[in-house]
Amino acid sequence: MRIWHELAYALATALMAVVGLIYLIAVLLGVLASANAVGLPLLALLVVGARGLGAVNRRLARTLAGVQVPAPAPFDPGRGLLNRLGAALGDVTGWRAIGHTLVRLPAAALALAAAAVTWGLGPVLLTCPLWWQFGAFAALTPSGWPGALLLGVVGLGLLFLAPWGVHAALAPERLLARTLLGPAPGQARIRTLEETRALAVDDAAAVLRRVERDLHDGTAARLTALAMSLGMAQEELDAAGEPERLEHARALLDSAHRNAKETLSELTDLIRGIHPPALDKGLEVALATLAARSPLPVDLDADVSARPSPAVEAIAFFCTAELLANVAKHSGAGQAAVRVRAEKGRLRLRVWDDGDGGARMGAGSGLRGLEDRVRVVDGELEIHSPAGGPTVVSIDLPLRAGTD
Repeated sequence: MRIWHELAYALATALMAVVGLIYLIAVLLGVLASANAVGLPLLALLVVGARGLGAVNRRLARTLAGVQVPAPAPFDPGRGLLNRLGAALGDVTGWRAIGHTLVRLPAAALALAAAAVTWGLGPVLLTCPLWWQFGAFAALTPSGWPGALLLGVVGLGLLFLAPWGVHAALAPERLLARTLLGPAPGQARIRTLEETRALAVDDAAAVLRRVERDLHDGTAARLTALAMSLGMAQEELDAAGEPERLEHARALLDSAHRNAKETLSELTDLIRGIHPPALDKGLEVALATLAARSPLPVDLDADVSARPSPAVEAIAFFCTAELLANVAKHSGAGQAAVRVRAEKGRLRLRVWDDGDGGARMGAGSGLRGLEDRVRVVDGELEIHSPAGGPTVVSIDLPLRAGTD
């Protein structure tokens, strides 16, 4: 299927190159006419219109060549005629699409030539033994059967090499699509910062909701029951002359004591969920605590010579805790390993297990949430989990939050 998609892409690039060439001529005329009042609006319209040309090229690259190019930010014209005109003339995405149309001409010619030589000339030469004696294609007509067979072998070789030849010839076109049809580097960085800021806000709101829910549904309810039990016990003690009332008071106090211990345990878990006390002694100590509490044997290899910022330490800790919990619950593994290193301004964390594999984003394992948490500080998360295992999750974080 990829073979035919790439062949279609090679032909489509040639067609789009012709369309783009016509568009370039129109842009050139707009530039020449920009010296008068009519030319500037025309040029502005052509620059913004180039976004549509870029969108078509981007869709072709994605559907036929498998090149995943993110869409640039939509055009923001602003308010007022002059602002709209200025925004259109300075639209970076439109000018990048025009630049792509210009520099893709040699790349499109190369792709078309590769497709024509391999897929076009190959069948012609392959069928040479059928048509040579009729004098067709006089320039290629051989003098006899040996020559015809030789050309047939050459044609067979061209058809055999056609998929690789077209794929290689499309490499410049794929590179240009990734480079010029997506967001500009500055725009991509702004979009990433906006997304990570939104993730940070959502994560903070989710944490506050979880804390409120845990306090309301668990701790507050237990404290209420504790207060009621103590009040009832006080009433019973006031009438402690009766043996059965005294026994009832003891039972109420026992219940209040149990509720107090359970409430204290819930508060401790809640505090650890907000900020694990083990992190106060450093990430290595905190990870050692996680490894010791894991139901599976965990081989910990930690060397954090340069201590990360508190936010990065917390993210690394919670990601490790979630990954080890996934290993224990879902993987069927017999053992796991955690390796963490601080080097060259980065904190690199890797969690390995010998389980069944098959872990992936969006499979209900919480990995999407971990990726969102990691992206808040410009980190990266990668998963390698083939069927049958092993599973390796690698996390790369900056040592200092907010730095690369």
